[in-house]
Amino acid sequence: MKVFRHRKLIMAVLAICVAGVAWWLLRPNATPAAVSTPVPLLTVGVVKPVSQDWPDSIQSDGNLAAWQEAVISAETGSLRITKLLVDVGSVVRRGQLLAELASASAAADVRKQQATVAQARANLDGAQADVKRAAMVAGGGALSAQKIDEYRTTEAADRASLESAEADLQSKQIVLAQTRIVAVDDGIISSRSALLGNVVSAGTELFRIVRQSRIEWQAEVNPQQLARIRTGQLAHVRLPGGKSIEGQVRLTAPTISTSSGRAIVYVSLPAGSAAQSGMFASGSIELGKQRALTLPETALVLRDGRSDVYVLSADQTTVARRTVVTGRRRGGEVEIVSGLDAQSNVVRSGAAFLSDGAAVKVMPAAQNTRDAT
Repeated sequence: MKVFRHRKLIMAVLAICVAGVAWWLLRPNATPAAVSTPVPLLTVGVVKPVSQDWPDSIQSDGNLAAWQEAVISAETGSLRITKLLVDVGSVVRRGQLLAELASASAAADVRKQQATVAQARANLDGAQADVKRAAMVAGGGALSAQKIDEYRTTEAADRASLESAEADLQSKQIVLAQTRIVAVDDGIISSRSALLGNVVSAGTELFRIVRQSRIEWQAEVNPQQLARIRTGQLAHVRLPGGKSIEGQVRLTAPTISTSSGRAIVYVSLPAGSAAQSGMFASGSIELGKQRALTLPETALVLRDGRSDVYVLSADQTTVARRTVVTGRRRGGEVEIVSGLDAQSNVVRSGAAFLSDGAAVKVMPAAQNTRDAT
């Protein structure tokens, strides 16, 4: 009986406790428990996308090559190189002496032919004197008409002989002049195959010259890009050393390569630049200006191959992640092609530490500018 009475006592106490708790929770002046607000994780600056006029450009790669090369060869053969006056890299002017071939035999041929010309001229002078004297006595009957015709025929033959001798002399003089190898244009020596003492044949290549010292960028583009490129458009070429130079589209190839499916765009570069033939360079060709919605590059978060930004909520207490498609980049700014509107408030920097729905505190407006760091 005692145990039974103890159990009844315990149950009564428990009932009283339950009733007390119920009364406390249901009393008329009870107030709901305070809802906790999220604690800001980071103080952020925000920025709105800006619409700007940006140059629209095509990115490309290609080789640097000479605008034009001039081949300088020996025009006469079986002569020895006696002098070499330039080497690879030498800057030369049109008509400048580059090398000399042995000229003794050619000079002797010229002197011999000069003597032949002098002899032919003397013969012509004698024949002309005979014709003149025959004409003076022709009326008196001292000479027959046949003899007078002989004098005239001799004069004509001697005149022809003189002209032939003079032509031969000119030919010999040309051969003598060809022993002097000269530059055919201003430029820079790009190769030299001439060797001192070597006996060369007619047509043997001795030098190559980059005409006007002009190098051009041969950019490769696809057919869709080629249709947008015009002569005179500006181009920026980045050399292997990191230096950038400015050029201009000279012409576009009239055909597409059947092997690569690409075309060549020839971009003229300024003479005297650091560009050298044989280099491989990348660059861009400007097509004009186009409107672009831009953000600072610091606003982007790259994750799993996508580009994200964090947009401030309407009450400015949390942020939401937005995946965007980016385009051109220029001067620390990036073009937003899609995924964002111009009225969005975007976290300017430090977004890599945020997550979707994270609580933030917005930086004061005085510090929250586009140029703030």
